[in-house]
Amino acid sequence: MPKSWTWVAPYTFAIVAVLLAGPLLSSLALVQSVLVPYLPFSGPHAIRLVANLLALAILWIFAFTASLKIPDNGRGSSFLRNLVLPLTTLIVVLFANKVLRTVGLPLIEQMGSSRFAWGYAIGLIGSGLWLTAAWIMNRSSLREAFAPPIQTRHKEARAHSKDEDSGQEEAADSSDPTSTVATTTISSYTPGMLGRYKVLKELGRGAMGLVYLGKDPTIQRFVAIKTMRLDQIDNDDKLEEVKARFFREAESTGRLSHPNIVTIYDAGEEDHLGYIAMELIEGTPLKQWARKPNLMPVDEVLLTVATVADALDYAHQQGVVHRDIKPANIMLTKERVVKVMDFGIAKMASSSKTQTNIVMGTPTYMSPEQIAGKKVDGRSDIFSLGIVLFELLTGQLPFTADNLSAVLFSIAHHPHPAIQSLRPDLPPMVQEIVDRALQKELPHRYRRADEFASELRACLQSLAA
Repeated sequence: MPKSWTWVAPYTFAIVAVLLAGPLLSSLALVQSVLVPYLPFSGPHAIRLVANLLALAILWIFAFTASLKIPDNGRGSSFLRNLVLPLTTLIVVLFANKVLRTVGLPLIEQMGSSRFAWGYAIGLIGSGLWLTAAWIMNRSSLREAFAPPIQTRHKEARAHSKDEDSGQEEAADSSDPTSTVATTTISSYTPGMLGRYKVLKELGRGAMGLVYLGKDPTIQRFVAIKTMRLDQIDNDDKLEEVKARFFREAESTGRLSHPNIVTIYDAGEEDHLGYIAMELIEGTPLKQWARKPNLMPVDEVLLTVATVADALDYAHQQGVVHRDIKPANIMLTKERVVKVMDFGIAKMASSSKTQTNIVMGTPTYMSPEQIAGKKVDGRSDIFSLGIVLFELLTGQLPFTADNLSAVLFSIAHHPHPAIQSLRPDLPPMVQEIVDRALQKELPHRYRRADEFASELRACLQSLAA
């Protein structure tokens, strides 16, 4: 029996034990001679009546517990959760009537046949109406339970949209070999609830899986819920490893409290679906300003990247490495506040995929040590941020090629082009900053992101002077 259903066993055992104990106790010689005071019952009749009514009471308590324990997933479980109590109440009323009419007739005679009939009719009609109302109110959950899974397709990130996540995730684009590696299709449905969050609609696709718009009904807060399917992992040991890493990454990321890092509120698992609930951002990803003619002014680029570097330095000091810095993961809100998203999620996603469904990250922004499969630290994020700086200033990537393998080889072995050859108007200090950030050897790169941020701000001051 799955661990989530082990609570059923004690109730089942108690009901069976009570039903067996009734006939056994009533057959004892000591009980045969006993009379119940003030009631025209013999001992055996009283024991059988009490045993049957007690079993029905335990059954009703079991149904009440089930209505709280069964997950509310918006599908079959939700339908069962809302019908189990009224259905059990109807069953209890029917069987209580049968028990009283077989072994409890003296009790009915004392109560009065008409009163008993009225009480039975009220109980029967009330429980029947309750069951009917519950069925009607939860028909959508029943339909969803038998609906075939929907094959979802890749969606482009949305920008400047009030009704959607405003580009919180960059969709996978399989036509461009330098954008992402993973181009798999995920079968999914929109769950009704994930933990305590009500799922309102699908927003798009993220690094882990589907992204939903959710709402915390307790405090009326809207959240972005990023999910990862766990039922696609067929190896139990691998599943436990992925789940442990998933919640460890969510916990470490959730400890980050910085004005320029998207806040993680919660993480959990519901029906083989791991999820992370996080701050919902309304804004635009930097990807919108990474191509001509939409490039940002130089001073705004330097300030934005310096702010990202500050946020990364804070995270690195807490032992958290982003691993997937790119323009799509950096948002600029309507108030022009920089927000860095998806800390650690790229690693969670890549560790969860099987050989037929692989996510490796975003190759064009990887550091040489990531490509080599080495252990990464904060300096890997600095290299990726250097690529973002290059792209925002020039409108093109520093490492490009016709296929993925050539791109990875270029990052690992070829020098990046001189940024002043593409933007002669840039001061020499910008060239020096980009060159140091994109050093392939770790000792020659910035040691910490705050050094990167300091030099960007110093360059910004020299431009303003």
